[in-house]
Amino acid sequence: MIKRLWAKLGKSSLPTADSLTLENIPQHVAIIMDGNGRWAKNRGLPRVAGHHSGMKTVKRITIAADRLGIKYLTMYAFSTENWKRPKSEVDFLMKLPQQFLEIELDELISNNVQVRMMGTREKLPQHTLYALEEAMRKTANNTGLVLNFALNYGSRMEMLDAVKEIAKDVQEGHITVDGIDDALMSSRLLSCDIPDPDLLIRTSGELRLSNFMLWQLAYSELWFTDVYWPEFTDKHFYGAIQEYQRRARRYGGL
Repeated sequence: MIKRLWAKLGKSSLPTADSLTLENIPQHVAIIMDGNGRWAKNRGLPRVAGHHSGMKTVKRITIAADRLGIKYLTMYAFSTENWKRPKSEVDFLMKLPQQFLEIELDELISNNVQVRMMGTREKLPQHTLYALEEAMRKTANNTGLVLNFALNYGSRMEMLDAVKEIAKDVQEGHITVDGIDDALMSSRLLSCDIPDPDLLIRTSGELRLSNFMLWQLAYSELWFTDVYWPEFTDKHFYGAIQEYQRRARRYGGL
């Protein structure tokens, strides 16, 4: 059911989902939000205009996911490699979480959405951290959709940190080498308290994972589209879910 406060976007932006099987909705959807800069360039706009427009898509897809009853939505907002971009662009990207939450936090709270962050706090500007920590604090007791921002996140770094922790525990005698298994590794990752994604969506036509949740995506369904993130609508989102429902997940079995 669409909640009252989401309704201000208008019914036309939320097409019916009659084509979906509601008994087979993915529990966790992860999205690589790609193509903001190219979308802007194609329109003769600065790259930051694409990032600003992409922020509106975050809300649109959050609404669509909430409407379907998806439990976890992880958005790849900023990678550990994105620091290589021009300082002016990085500074703008670091302002986006603050701008988004200033506008949307009250509505997220009203709709029982819980905000989380998955990434390294080191290097993040204080204003970015404050906005995210305030949002996480105010939504901590919400029990609806978990909106998980992967910010200053890199999967290789995440896995290396997990391996170092496990190695230290072995060295100190807390666990044995034979005690290391999939479950232990998963428990040391930044996503330790949420299930692995059922579905990964990547926009803009790129066909790679870009150091995103490499361990967690081992058996996820992958769905790619040429549509740039600012143009990605709930219709595209429902299309990804529909394709997910056509597939048989065998996990290596028959």
